[in-house]
Amino acid sequence: MNQKPNIANLILAAGGSTRMSSPKQLLPWKGSFLLNHAITIANKIENVTTFVVLGAYFKDIHSKLDRTKIKIIHNQKWKNGLGHSIATGVAFIKNQPIAYDGILIMLADQPLITADFVNQVIRLFEPNKKQIIASSYENNTMGVPALFDVAYSDELQNLNKDMGAKRLIHDHKDQVITIDAKEFISDIDTLEDYQRLYTANHQ
Repeated sequence: MNQKPNIANLILAAGGSTRMSSPKQLLPWKGSFLLNHAITIANKIENVTTFVVLGAYFKDIHSKLDRTKIKIIHNQKWKNGLGHSIATGVAFIKNQPIAYDGILIMLADQPLITADFVNQVIRLFEPNKKQIIASSYENNTMGVPALFDVAYSDELQNLNKDMGAKRLIHDHKDQVITIDAKEFISDIDTLEDYQRLYTANHQ
């Protein structure tokens, strides 16, 4: 039996929620709040270490998290965009004493993602084959959650501004395996998005 890969799970939660009146990361969800919900899901995933990138509202968010099972990364230059948060997180992961086989990237604002779905992503992954396991959305769009072989860590670390992992996925599309995530993907960019999704999932 093959040994399970050792995965670093990077949850991105550094954004400033510019289209919201309050930190998106702390919006209520399932008896908790969005970021904590994402962490709860992450803690159910097989054989991962979870890292959370914070930036805007650092003190407010940090004080509300149970930090016993996660490692916090403070991106003080969070205004530089999503790509910079990925780069900051990957640089931190590369300095850990553990050798990881892959880096899984998740967002704090995709609350329909389940642990079962992410475990499916991980089960498709074979270390040392330069694979990228990406989520497939509508219109053949590919994105996160996505699992990158550690071979891509330098490229992830070189991301900047608001160019996220999608660019890397498209640059290496011949190495990409996709998994259908249409029913799980519903990003929350505005208060209206949140209210609609909250109402539909809190009966």
